[in-house]
Amino acid sequence: MYGKVHGSLSRAGKVKNQTPKVEAKEKGKKLTGRAKKREMYNRRIVGASTAPGGKRRLNPAPVK
Repeated sequence: MYGKVHGSLSRAGKVKNQTPKVEAKEKGKKLTGRAKKREMYNRRIVGASTAPGGKRRLNPAPVK
């Protein structure tokens, strides 16, 4: 009558334990404030290609 749990608890974490550990890369600090807004503007508006009709689409679908 009641639903079953998917798998037993003895197999919990199997895939995570099998996965090889990869050390995290060291990253530089992220931009904040005005500098971040400037980077977003340059990435979205200045560097974006225009769609037909002169429109800029933020998340354009691939052209068929």
